[in-house]
Amino acid sequence: MGEGGEYEDVFERAKAYEGQAAAVGGVGKDLVNEPMIRHWCEAMGDTHPAYVGVDATAPPTMLQAWTMGGLSGHAGRSEAYDELLGLLDDAGYTSVVATDCEQEYLRPLRPGDAITFDAMIESVSERKTTKLGTGYFVTTRMDVRVAGRPVGTHRFRILKYVPAVRRRGASRAEGAAAVPKTAMAAEVSRPERSERSERPERSKRPRPVVNRDNAGFWEGVSRHRLLIQRCDGCRTLRFPWLPGCNACGCPDWDTVEAGGDGTVYSYVVMHHPPFPAFDPPYAVGLIELAEGVRMISNVVGVPHDRVRIGMPVRLEFEQVDEELELPVFRAVERSGV
Repeated sequence: MGEGGEYEDVFERAKAYEGQAAAVGGVGKDLVNEPMIRHWCEAMGDTHPAYVGVDATAPPTMLQAWTMGGLSGHAGRSEAYDELLGLLDDAGYTSVVATDCEQEYLRPLRPGDAITFDAMIESVSERKTTKLGTGYFVTTRMDVRVAGRPVGTHRFRILKYVPAVRRRGASRAEGAAAVPKTAMAAEVSRPERSERSERPERSKRPRPVVNRDNAGFWEGVSRHRLLIQRCDGCRTLRFPWLPGCNACGCPDWDTVEAGGDGTVYSYVVMHHPPFPAFDPPYAVGLIELAEGVRMISNVVGVPHDRVRIGMPVRLEFEQVDEELELPVFRAVERSGV
C-alpha cells in the first residue's frame, strides 16, 4: 500500500473512534479543598478575595486540577482510548505533545464539592504537518459534575506525530515532510558515516505559544516594545498577560511600555536536560522590572556562573533565528566594580 493509501487507512480507522468514551465514571481523588486552592493562588500570584474566607470558591482555571490522577493515574481510562493511541503508535506516530486546552465554566466550585467526570474522544483531525512533525490532533472532551449536575467542560488536545527529520543541507520543505515509519527508523538508527562525522545543525528554538490572551504581548515584541498589562479598574500592573485582573477581577485593561531596566530577582543555571536547541550551561532569570512586575527570560552578556541575585540588567531583543525574536536581559556592569 502506498503512503497515500496508508494515510487514508490510518485516518479512517482513527476517525471511527470519535464519539467513543475516553473515561467513564471518573472520580476526583480529592474533594475541592482550601489547601489546594491556597497553594494554587500562591503559585499563580492570584490574590482575588473570592478565593479565601468562609464563602470561598475555587479559581475557575483549577477545573482540571480536581480531575487529575497524579503519578498513579486514573483507573477509568477506556479501552477505546488506549486502542486509538495504540493505532497511531503502530502507524509510526509515536511522539506526543499537548497543544492546548479549552475550558467552559458553568458554576463555581466550592470546598467540599465531590467531583465526578466522564470523557469522550471528540475529534481526530486529518493528518497535519507542523514544525514538530506530521501527525494527528486528538481532542478529548471531559464533562465535570458535582452531585450529578454539570459544572464545567474541559477540552484537551494532543498531537500524535512523527518527528520531522532535517538532514544537513536539506530544505525546510524536505525536513517537514512526513517520513514513513520504516524509513524513519533506518535514518535515525543507522545514519550515513559522512553525516555521523559532521557536527549536526542546531535545532530551532521552540516557538512561543501565541493565543488570544497574549497576542498583544508578542505583537509588541515584534516592534521591540515590552508591554505590560494595566487593569482599568484598580490600575494594577500584571505580567504575564491574563484575560482579567487577578487583584480585582476587572476584565478591562490597557498597556504600558516597560522602560527596560530591571534586576535579577532569582535565577537558575540550566545544565540538564540537554535540549538540542540550547547550549548548556546557561542562566535563566526571574527578572524584576523597574515597574514592579517580574518575568522569566535569559540573562546574557555575562558567564552563567557570574549571574547574581540583585544584578542590574537591561532589556534587549535577540534575533534567535530568521523567524523568532525574543526579549532577553543583558547584565549591566556597575560603575566602579
